[in-house]
Amino acid sequence: MQAILFIGIQATGKSTFYKEHFFQTHVRISLDLLRTRHREAAFLDVCQQTRQPFVVDNTNPTVADRQRYIESSKRAGYEIIGYYFESKVGDALARNDQRTETQRIPVQGVLHTAKRLVLPSYAEGFSRLYYVRLADNGTFCVEE
Repeated sequence: MQAILFIGIQATGKSTFYKEHFFQTHVRISLDLLRTRHREAAFLDVCQQTRQPFVVDNTNPTVADRQRYIESSKRAGYEIIGYYFESKVGDALARNDQRTETQRIPVQGVLHTAKRLVLPSYAEGFSRLYYVRLADNGTFCVEE
């Protein structure tokens, strides 16, 4: 069973990566969809109780943000895998500008997340960590 955490600022390709790589196999847990931490926690709990593989598709910029998922998932017997999305602010803001108005993140929101972003480490409890970069042609490059 896999608990996958995405890490990176907004507009770095996390949701698109989910659709391309995990849509068929893993439930998507996202605050963008669930809207509240209470709903998110309930959804996470159901996944863990039913032993369903899942992806947490949030920015997860800090160690504390990630621990809410890592600790409970480890207790439930999950392998914890992290995907860090290259977070270049200029590139993310350019991609953000291409979003529809309803999907666009305020610039200050992106900058605030970038300021808080801490690179993930194995010391947090990850079994595997990957680095994801968006190539110029729109494909994802993934390195362990």
